[in-house]
Amino acid sequence: MSDSMHQESPLVERNTAKRRQASAADAGLTVRERPYRAYINLRGDATSSEFTGAVRKVAGIELPTEPNTVVEGDECRAFWLGPDEWYIVGAPGREDELVEALENALAGQHFAVNDLTSGLTTLELRGPRLRDVLAKGCTLDLHPRSFAAGQCAQTLVAHAGVLIRHVDDTPTFEITVRRSFADYFWVWLEDAALEYGMAVAE
Repeated sequence: MSDSMHQESPLVERNTAKRRQASAADAGLTVRERPYRAYINLRGDATSSEFTGAVRKVAGIELPTEPNTVVEGDECRAFWLGPDEWYIVGAPGREDELVEALENALAGQHFAVNDLTSGLTTLELRGPRLRDVLAKGCTLDLHPRSFAAGQCAQTLVAHAGVLIRHVDDTPTFEITVRRSFADYFWVWLEDAALEYGMAVAE
């Protein structure tokens, strides 16, 4: 994205609101937006060493081939979305660089690269009642025996399409949601967490 363009989080008003439902120490759920990350949708042939090698050269990671897993690199991470589809996620402002580098490295192969950065945002959720809150709107079994750290899943939470990543066993989850659903999802979280208390981290 050009430096001359003004970036604004879809949840800017929620993030700067003075009202907090609970202090971070007492809250069953703490929420923090992680906006502006570079989100690149990549499609290609995971069985082709030429394809995976080109991606490795650009992003510094091996594409995950096991369903619903995430691979972490020094500068990027890759989310498995399907047998031939991934999200490549990089630092804020890297989307143009990643798209250009991937297109150049994959030239002549069968692939698709699309920049989805402006249409997505990510919420980091943590706290002792995190799973209880999400269970009110999500049918996935989020217990660590079924959904372990390092896994991801595409699903619906309160009718909003999301990508959930289990980060660690604090527990901490990251939920990536479309920009157009971000405010709706935030309001749903506030309501679902009402009995436990929800804090907003800076």
